[in-house]
Formats: sequence, C-alpha cells, structure tokens
Amino acid sequence: MKWGPLEQGDIRDRQRLDEVFKKYRPDAIMHFAALIEVGQSTKDPVGFYETNVGGSLNVLSAAMGAGVEALVFSSTCATYGLPHQVPMDETHEQEPINPYGRTKFVIEQAIKDFSAYAGLRAVMLRYFNAAGADFQGRIGEWHTPETHAIPLAIEAALGRRQGFTVFGSDYETRDGTCVRDYIHVLDLADAHIRALEYLLNGGETVELNLGTGTGTTVKELLAAISEVSGRAFPVEYAERREGDSTTLVADNHKAQTVLGWTPQYSLNDIVRSAWNWHSKTNR
Repeated sequence: MKWGPLEQGDIRDRQRLDEVFKKYRPDAIMHFAALIEVGQSTKDPVGFYETNVGGSLNVLSAAMGAGVEALVFSSTCATYGLPHQVPMDETHEQEPINPYGRTKFVIEQAIKDFSAYAGLRAVMLRYFNAAGADFQGRIGEWHTPETHAIPLAIEAALGRRQGFTVFGSDYETRDGTCVRDYIHVLDLADAHIRALEYLLNGGETVELNLGTGTGTTVKELLAAISEVSGRAFPVEYAERREGDSTTLVADNHKAQTVLGWTPQYSLNDIVRSAWNWHSKTNR
C-alpha cells in the first residue's frame, strides 16, 4: 500500500485484531471501520450492530489490551437525530433516528465509559457530510454500490448512469430538499492529525463536530455539479427516504478552540476535486 503497510481482516475477528496489535504495538489508533449507509441500516440493522458495535468493541478491547491509550474515533452527526437548533453544537441532544446513528451513539457511550474507568483517552469526531477527493487525483470516493450524492450526481453527468434521484422534495427547507453540511476530506484529514497530536500531548477525551457550518440543499448541490462539469443531467424526484433528517449543519467552534482547526475548502472545491477524480477514473 502506498502510504504504509496494509493488514487485511475483519473487525469482528478479535483474534485477527490481537495479531495486528501485537505485531505493530501502536501508541495510538484511528478507528474508521464501519458500515455507514443510512438507508441500508434500516434494511440490515443486525449487520450494522454486529459490525459497528460488536466490531468496534473488539477494536477497543484489543487496542487497550495492547496498551493503547489514545483513540481517534470516526463518529457522525447522525447521532444527533432531528435538529432542535441549527447549526448543532456538541451539547445538542443525541437522539438518533436510524440504526446507523444509534450504533455510533452506542460506541460513543462505550468510549466515554472506557475513558472514565479504564484509562482510555479519545477524540470522537462527529463528521457531517464528508466529500471531495485529493486535488492531485491520487485517491477519491469509490463505493460499491455507490450511495453518496456527489459521486452519484457526477456519474450521471458523465453519462455512466441514467440520472440522479432526489429523495424528498417537500421538506421544510428553502427549496424543499434536504440540507447538508459538506466537508472536504482534506479538511477532515487535517482535523484527524490535529486530534492525534492533541491526544499524544496529553489531551483528554472530547467530542467534536467536523463541518463547515454552511448548509447546502440537494438542489443547490446538483446546480454546483452542473456548473463545474459544464453538463446537464436528468433529475427525478422520489418519496422521502426512511431515516433522513431534514437539516444537518455543524457548529464547529469547539473543534476550532480545541484543535486550532478551521476548514479551508468550499463546496466548489469539493465538487471540483470530486469531478477531477471521477472523470479520470474508470469504474
């Protein structure tokens, strides 16, 4: 693997995890592995709990058994559920409305207990909508099957699929479609490095939102993709999708204060980098 050694396995396999931790003896870990698609979580909740809860508990247990005391955890704004205020800060009630959000919420609670009673220190990063690609085109989104809005719309613009489906056009938003806070993966990467440095310098357990603080509707997103690509593509509207929140926008002031982190990339940057990646990649 280009950026370091790769060990293949399954986080549900505790024995395999123990082997890897024994081999490398890390001082800290970043835990990203999970099932993430909200709609699929309503169809396969058992699989989501087995992986996101059972697998994550394996990771935490194996890591702590190997002497790891610092963890950066990939969490989600889906732990908040329906917004009581916009933007949402970290004190917002956590009332997830889908199995995906609930599995991440459960692990956040486990991490807090392990921090309080077992010596673990962790930064729980609640992502809003991660998007974009490396500007040099070295790496980008590639899901099978693809379920994320920006790759789906770009594939439609490239003629690789018949069109793009918008789920719900009757939300109480400025144009009737859902509002999301899109954050570039390079901004996320920067936050993870800062979170790791924070922990290695003795930082205590904390939860932090990672978003730009700016909301974009689905229609606005599609317009941005058409503008960057210079292409129109078919759009159809369908019923609301189970488990989708109306509006998810971050208040990121706590991350700015704790990590000294500020997002650098705009929605246009996100779309341009994604367009560059997908237009040069044959799926």
